[in-house]
Amino acid sequence: MNVRQWSRDLGLGVRFAFTGGREGWVRMVLTAVGVGLGVALLLLTTALPNILTARDRVEDARQDFSADYTVAKADDTVLLAVTDTSWHGKDIRGRLLEPEGAKSPLPPGIGHFPAKGEMVVSPALKRLLESDGAKLLRERIPYRITGNIDDSGLIGSHELVYYAGAEGLSPHSGGTRVERLKAFGNPNPTPEKTDPVLIMMTLVVFVVLLMPVAVFIAAAVRFGGERRDRRLAALRLVGSDSRMTRRIAAGEALAGALLGLVVGTVFFLIGRQVAGSAEVMGESFFPSYLDPSPTLAALVAVAVPAAAVLVTLLAMRGVVVEPLGVVRTAKPSRRRLWWRLLLPLAGLAMLYPMVGHGRDNGAFNEYLVVGGVLLLLVGVTALLPWLVEAVVGRLGGGSVSWQLAVRRLQLSSGTAARMVNGIAVAVAGAIALQMLFAGVESQYTKETGKDPGRAQMQVSLSGSGLPAAAARTRFARTEGVRTSVTLSTGQAGGERRDPERSVGFTVGDCAALREVARLPSCHDGDVFALDTPGYDAEYMAQIRPLMRPGTRVWIDPTEGEVRGREIHWTLPATVRTAPARKDSLQSDPTGLLVTPSALPAKAASVLHDQVFLRLDDSVPDAEEYVRTTAARVDALSYPWTWSATEQSNRYTSLRTGLFIGAVCVLALIGASLLVSQLEQLRERRKLLSSLLAFGTRRRTLGLSVLWQTAVPIALGLLLASVVGLALGALLLKMADTAVSIDWASVLSMAGAGAAVVLAVTLLSMPPLIRLMRPEGLRTE
Repeated sequence: MNVRQWSRDLGLGVRFAFTGGREGWVRMVLTAVGVGLGVALLLLTTALPNILTARDRVEDARQDFSADYTVAKADDTVLLAVTDTSWHGKDIRGRLLEPEGAKSPLPPGIGHFPAKGEMVVSPALKRLLESDGAKLLRERIPYRITGNIDDSGLIGSHELVYYAGAEGLSPHSGGTRVERLKAFGNPNPTPEKTDPVLIMMTLVVFVVLLMPVAVFIAAAVRFGGERRDRRLAALRLVGSDSRMTRRIAAGEALAGALLGLVVGTVFFLIGRQVAGSAEVMGESFFPSYLDPSPTLAALVAVAVPAAAVLVTLLAMRGVVVEPLGVVRTAKPSRRRLWWRLLLPLAGLAMLYPMVGHGRDNGAFNEYLVVGGVLLLLVGVTALLPWLVEAVVGRLGGGSVSWQLAVRRLQLSSGTAARMVNGIAVAVAGAIALQMLFAGVESQYTKETGKDPGRAQMQVSLSGSGLPAAAARTRFARTEGVRTSVTLSTGQAGGERRDPERSVGFTVGDCAALREVARLPSCHDGDVFALDTPGYDAEYMAQIRPLMRPGTRVWIDPTEGEVRGREIHWTLPATVRTAPARKDSLQSDPTGLLVTPSALPAKAASVLHDQVFLRLDDSVPDAEEYVRTTAARVDALSYPWTWSATEQSNRYTSLRTGLFIGAVCVLALIGASLLVSQLEQLRERRKLLSSLLAFGTRRRTLGLSVLWQTAVPIALGLLLASVVGLALGALLLKMADTAVSIDWASVLSMAGAGAAVVLAVTLLSMPPLIRLMRPEGLRTE
């Protein structure tokens, strides 16, 4: 291969692209926009590792959880209380700060400690508090705003965060968390144990999201191929051979790809700024987070032009450019099926050895996972042209619009397949991922033991606010609350200090205790021993002596040599047995049930109070009213909503990332298809004008364009469904999970792809109408 000859021919093609007149520039712009959209998404993908790193860096820097419970008050310590809340489903990170000396550490993002009654807030929270509909939230966070939190203390532009000043804090275990810290941050970060199945799912997500992008870039560099090939025929007249002609064509594609890199970079920079003001599913970022990895960005800059040259050279192998024309209209040889089947079969062969691997047999081979999924999806792009050709070749008569569409598809089935390839690949990957996520969801979802039918919210009081009885009254009067139940818990030991045996007890009035057990009869002063069938027999044998009538126990027994905190209590002469309810408000209740007057008066100060609430579903903001009341009753209370299940954060984050990525890919699919459709209409302007001049109705031509899109997309979605189901089943087998098909999800994925194509077709109708004019017959 002569490098000089290649360089000269490629350079000549680049010159032709930029000096080809109006037609050449239109083709260049279309190619650049198509390639640019793909490049922008690729650059965004290369920035993902930096996004995760930047967010983790901020999270580690502001970490305020300490495992050391023996930190003493000093000049360099700060007391911190967690006062997180939520507003209409949005989490709000709240902290109360009380510095204990001149050297007290500051959390990242703030320059000074706010005074009592003041707070510094994130810009997003400031906007929210100043909005018209946030009256309840302002009552819940009643501090005066004196400053903003810098970006260094936030993980996203829309994160809701505040730091407020406080006095009189002290570490305790009731209600919210209150700690004494010597420094913020995570000094010894321990890597989270990796989950092989989640890593495998992450790899598949990246391949599935990026593969349609690569397909669209490959299709974009072939825009205007028919006109370009006719122009190249003129070069044969002046002496160029077929190889030189192909290299010149590759040079034109290279020019479009290079311009596409520039356009893509501009799109990315615009999108980067937009991302700073956007929020998707509660996630937001700063533009500075979206800095692509230099190595990956360089790889994109090299791979896209190289792919443009390679794709053009491969495409030109099927075209004979002669001095007097292009031999493209002759009947082409039928596409062969055997080699197209080799791609998906090779992908299956790469993935099959990992069937049954699961999460207990170490990590999956990442190269086999990526290679296998990649080959299966590439197999869709290889099989679809054969399928379209095989089907449209057998289609026959019908309406005029149908016959026009079928004949066009028969003449250029490859072009129709190229337009649909990206959609088919995206849908196939989406179906496989939907099956995988649905199949393993139960493995990352666990039961909480809470029954939302019994209570919808629970509030843990800290003891620094109103007494439990007064708090319960305030909650009962809160708008949206139907019923409030207060239960207090404590521990009683058999010895004054360091007891070997201790028993838990629950305090409440008779109505409240009936929410825990089935009581035969109840009056204030009664004590009951809970009977919990099926509970650990050894533990029950240890605590049973402490529940006998007349037994002497100590409430809140002390540890070590500390004295004076324990409270002596003698159980009454009668302790009846009460069976625990299966739907008890408490999880796994054991020990004693005690009415208030049966306890020593001073025992109330060492109990942990919980308020259980049943809400009125007809009140839209019932939860918000409860959280606001909780903040008024006890600033350090911790309200939370009951749910029957909870999911792994890593699984939820991956699913959220998949959704955001899918939105971006669908937007790219729609934009690229629209550009491709406009390019196709431009190529056929004279033909459409000629048909109109011969009396063809505009409605007929419009329907023919719709049929030309509908037939390939139907075949593409059918093929995508088959490949997606096969890939999804194989991935589930690899995760050692039973194969199940959620047909509603499969149909929704296929419907989403069809909806994008329908929207693109409708958007292309106005340009089609403008092209169907007599002026389209003019030539230069």
